[in-house]
Parts: sequence; structure tokens; C-alpha cells
Amino acid sequence: MIDIVFQALADAARADEPVTLGVITGVKGSSPQKVGAKALFHGDGRILGTLGGGCLEAEIQHRAVEALRTGEPSTFDLVLDHDFGWDDGLICGGKVFGVILPNAQRYGAGFWSTLAERQASLTWGVRGDLSVAGPGPAGTVASSGNDWLYRETITPPCALWIAGAGHIAQAVAPLAWQLDFDVSVFDDRPALANHDYFPATVSLNVGPWQTLCSLPLPDKPSFGLIVTRGHRHDALVLKDWIHKPFLFLGMIGSSRKARTIHDHFLEEKIATAEELERVACPVGIPIRSRSVPEIAVSILAQFIEKRAELVDEARKCAAANLELAG
Repeated sequence: MIDIVFQALADAARADEPVTLGVITGVKGSSPQKVGAKALFHGDGRILGTLGGGCLEAEIQHRAVEALRTGEPSTFDLVLDHDFGWDDGLICGGKVFGVILPNAQRYGAGFWSTLAERQASLTWGVRGDLSVAGPGPAGTVASSGNDWLYRETITPPCALWIAGAGHIAQAVAPLAWQLDFDVSVFDDRPALANHDYFPATVSLNVGPWQTLCSLPLPDKPSFGLIVTRGHRHDALVLKDWIHKPFLFLGMIGSSRKARTIHDHFLEEKIATAEELERVACPVGIPIRSRSVPEIAVSILAQFIEKRAELVDEARKCAAANLELAG
């Protein structure tokens, strides 16, 4: 999925349209948005993205439009107390820091398109003089020094492989794409694994399971979901996928099914106990889901949680690397 704010910046650069980029660079305490939240402000009042809404965003929008007039970048440091946010309900009590960058389109369509397309892990940032630098390889930026107000590493969307093209997959796949997963569906039934049932943004792979299971994972963080048409096919896919380096692997089914497959895989030495522990079955968080859409929500809620854990770990590693790079 293309990052819409970066893409809009690229479009503004091509049209030579003046726009202001606002970025939250830090928070203390409770706030309506987190570090890295972005919004693009146009001179006619249009806003793309959000920095939290309400009076907070209204205040930043006022400053952003004024910055377009003067051409002067600035920082902001706003306390979300009852005096600031009572009318709009923003009484979080936290503090929000950020930057306002007028004429951000001047860095060029190529600059922002590279970040929007997210083909590789790249770092960009805002220097102490409020200039923008990057993108460069992950953990760095294309300039020297350590005078940074903000640095961010942009990564490609995580892959989500779904084995099975039935009703569960048909509900999960489009929602997963909206939630920023790069979705691929696998099935041996061309009557189901086609774009009559899946949006064009979902990659479809059709063929014998033996061939499908032999495909290598992409070179990026990957998640797996097994929802084929029955226990036998689920076990067939799991037999191979359990040995692939998925960051998280879930399978539809009951606790009884999980125990049966667990015992069979151990007895036949198909997988180790440690490998089986990595498989979430039944997959999904317990929200008493019954309908197919509810099941899809429960599954993706679990995947979002696992992805967030991964992102947190990656950010810690990136921050450590940036500190070492100085």
C-alpha cells in the first residue's frame, strides 16, 4: 500500500502546488496521536492525514497556513490540558511536539515518491535547521552529522500469505490490505482463487498444493494464515509452512483440532514441540465471533497486535543503530 501523505507530497511537487507538512516528532503522556503522525495542509483549507483532530489539529492548521504565507518553518510544543482542549474534548493531559514544514513539495516528486512506494527500508529526517534529509538506507540518511529533530525509517508492508480461498480468506484478504498488509492468497481451486472474489490488490497463486507450498517467502517480514477447505488440507500446508520463517503463523480450527495435529506432527517427527508452539490455533482473539466478518476481524486483530510487537522491536533496533551512527 502506498503511503498517502508521501504520495500527495509527490503529486504536489509535480503540480508545483505549495503545501505544508506537519509531523508529530514527540509526545509526553497521553495524546490523540503518536510519534510519526503526519498531515498535509493546503492553502485552501484541505487536510490529508491527521495529527489528532479537534482543536489540536485546528491550531496546527492555522500555523501551517501561516507558514505557507511566510515560508518560515517552525516547531510546536502544545500541552493538551483542559484550557486548550475543553471545547473539543481534548483533555488528554499530554504534551505534543512537532514540526511545520512549508513548501515541503520543493524536495521533489522523486524524493517523496521513493518514500511513498516503500519498496525498501529507508530513513528520512528533519534536521535541527528544519531542513529535510534522506531518503537513505535504513538506519541512516543521505547526509552527515547528528543534529536531528526527527528521524524515521519507512519499511515495506509486511507480507500476509493466506492458504485457502474460501469465505474466510475472502473476508480477511481485502481487510488485511486496508490494514497495510501485502496480501497473497494460495489455493488449488481456480474457481475460487480469482478476482471475482478478491480485489485486484491481492496477489493470487493457483496450482497444486505441492507446488504452492514450495514457494519461498518474500524478503520481508511475513505472516501466515491457514484457512483451507478442511483439516487434511490445513495439515498439508502446515507441514511445509511450519518450517518457513513466518513471524507469526495462525490456523483456523478448534482446540481439539490443534491437539490432534500437534500430537500427529510430534509422533511423525514432522515438527518439533518448539515449532508447534509458534502456531496459533485457534487463530484470532476471543471476541465471541460467529459470522464470517466477525471471524475476519478477530483474526486480523491478532495479526495487528503481533505486527505492532515487531514494529516496536524494529524501532528500538533502528534507534540503537542511529545512536551508534551518531
